[in-house]
Amino acid sequence: LLGRLNGECEQAVRLLHACAGRVVVTGVGKAGLIGQKLAATLSSTGTPALFLHAADAVHGDLGVLGKDDVVVAISNSGESAEIVELLPHLNALGLPIIAMTGARSSTLARQSTVVVDVGVDREADPLHLAPTASTTAALAMGDALAGAVMTLKKFTREKYAQNHPGGSLGRLLLSRVRDLMVPAERTPKVTAGVTIRDAISEMTSKRLGSTFVVDEYDRLIGIVTDGDLRRLLEEHANPLELPVADVMTRDPKRVGPNILAVESMRLMEDHAITVLPVVDGENRPISAIHMHTLVKAGLAMWSDAEE
Repeated sequence: LLGRLNGECEQAVRLLHACAGRVVVTGVGKAGLIGQKLAATLSSTGTPALFLHAADAVHGDLGVLGKDDVVVAISNSGESAEIVELLPHLNALGLPIIAMTGARSSTLARQSTVVVDVGVDREADPLHLAPTASTTAALAMGDALAGAVMTLKKFTREKYAQNHPGGSLGRLLLSRVRDLMVPAERTPKVTAGVTIRDAISEMTSKRLGSTFVVDEYDRLIGIVTDGDLRRLLEEHANPLELPVADVMTRDPKRVGPNILAVESMRLMEDHAITVLPVVDGENRPISAIHMHTLVKAGLAMWSDAEE
């Protein structure tokens, strides 16, 4: 099908993208099953769609169609009786029709707005009769159209997750920092007046590889990490009695507990951060989020920024 990704395919994508109503996919038999899959894919990726069985359409279900809808009709031969019977009614409604067919000279092709060629040389079954290769081609082309529309819509992983709240992917991508942050009692925290020795003790007890530094009002003002300590040892023969305020990184990156966990991971990746303070509305550290926790939760594969 690669050689057939032409201007008509682009026109089909533009029609789907500009659809102000719903995309109504129709077909019968095995093509109808492919149509159900296409409608489901479009709906889950930001384009409202439904499947309308061609036979049911002419027996009352035409009422589901609206003036702003776009129709996608799938038929390898383009001569399926139910599809052919439906076409005059679709045209009378003035709806754009995208034909996905293997016969460019068929009735369906002639009466459609756009023709997307999904024809195959032969079917894959031993008799070369059963819809096998042809349905696979239609499935692939439908997925390609849906993917292109997703790109035009700038459809994000977060939006995808919102359409899949019941699945593991949806639960993962909709997780908030509060769902994955460490318990409050494991939050490492020292005041600015303590020494590096005290900071090391806090880091050792909380086992997060860093400690947050707060002022007299418990507000976050800095952070000391394992990396800071290694650099300090290279520069000073006996750094343990140095004040934390002389070593800490001031004004560190931080997040609130209600942002998406995947957003916190992007922030950590962008700035090479392993541990991120979680603060409340008064800028007081209430917890921490660790990169290892996010990776273990499976967020690493979804953390790339959207184009």
